[in-house]
Amino acid sequence: MIISILNCDKKWGIGKKNGLLFSLPLDMKFFRETTKGHVVCMGENTLLSFPGSKPLKNRTNIVLSQDESHDYEGVINVHNFDDFLREIKKYSRNDDVFVIGGASIYRQMLPYVDYVLLTKVDADGGAEVFFPNLDEMSEFKCVDESEPLDDNGIKIRFTKYVNNKKKTID
Repeated sequence: MIISILNCDKKWGIGKKNGLLFSLPLDMKFFRETTKGHVVCMGENTLLSFPGSKPLKNRTNIVLSQDESHDYEGVINVHNFDDFLREIKKYSRNDDVFVIGGASIYRQMLPYVDYVLLTKVDADGGAEVFFPNLDEMSEFKCVDESEPLDDNGIKIRFTKYVNNKKKTID
């Protein structure tokens, strides 16, 4: 399975200044527990936004950098989108692969995901980058939504959107 995992604000905003919009311990715990032991794939800026620009522990990290001179330690480095898709396909045969950002990677991978695990945040984070509004896309259907939860003083809901028109990676 290929799964996008992220949170967004009321306006489908997902980031600002190459960082997260909110500090959400419950959402972070969900992310850690859901992705641990699996494969995560991301763009270069997402890797650089992590503490010390180090890959996530206890996961296989696939990183797409358009600059062929950028090879990061402890990750599978790829330098074009076709190679990125090939690596994801290879791993997705036997494991779940989680798409974890950034905005351009989420957008490019959206047709290929089986589903999206989206934490909806009931606040405006003043985002600079946005995720497509899945509620306006006929191919995506919300199949699960939690009750509102309080996460660091902010209401959140965990949701799952299924892609009914998933494209296969050639």
